[in-house]
Amino acid sequence: MMIELDHVAKSYGDIVAVDELSLSVHAGELVVLLGESGCGKTTTLKLINRLIEPTSGSVRIAGRSTADVPGHELRRRIGYCFQETGLFPHMTVGRNVAVTLDLLGWSAADQERRVGEMLSMVGLEPETFAGRRPSELSGGQRQRVGIARALAASPDILLMDEPFGALDPLTRHHLQGSFQELRRSLEISAVFVTHDMVEALLLGDRIAVMDRGRLVQLGTPHELLTEPATDYVAQLMETPRRQAEQVEALIAGHAPS
Repeated sequence: MMIELDHVAKSYGDIVAVDELSLSVHAGELVVLLGESGCGKTTTLKLINRLIEPTSGSVRIAGRSTADVPGHELRRRIGYCFQETGLFPHMTVGRNVAVTLDLLGWSAADQERRVGEMLSMVGLEPETFAGRRPSELSGGQRQRVGIARALAASPDILLMDEPFGALDPLTRHHLQGSFQELRRSLEISAVFVTHDMVEALLLGDRIAVMDRGRLVQLGTPHELLTEPATDYVAQLMETPRRQAEQVEALIAGHAPS
């Protein structure tokens, strides 16, 4: 296993954010954490790279407990991408992509080469974009830079927290497709947080549905659609089902019900 969470819990006083969560992610697999706001998705993501420490339980990366690795070292080996991208506004795009490489001690020449490779990989021409500031980019372009930065140091693991949530539908669709191609070609293990059921079904190899801090079902998109384990999961899956039926009705020339 690439990532293993063993009875991981996180509490803030009397509030339980994550409740005895056990979950494994295979090498090269994308597992989606799906659920409503406040269900513990983002907390779980931050427990993996030690931005948050667990109250109990353990997290292992490639068989080694993350508690045995200094947090800053662990995070340099794990790509992290989130909705607001977190780009440094005073830095150029190129310097933003190279941040982790600089911390890892890469030479200036190697950093420049890698930045060019990564920008090209996410569809941004290095000669055009490397010298720009984040404020000069569109939302979709900033998100591409965020993905390039997360992948720059060739991590085995990528954590993504609703990275496409603020984008318009067309840009979001294009980036989802580009991301899937990149992830599969680089054989990266990924944990992807979303509350969008359709996005979860289209991107996930497996989906972990969370409800009030607990894992209520883990399965493939097909399994969740055809064999929901709880009423809550069934309700979540009803939304994409109903949307698909309404689109089919429109294609057939009928008013959606």
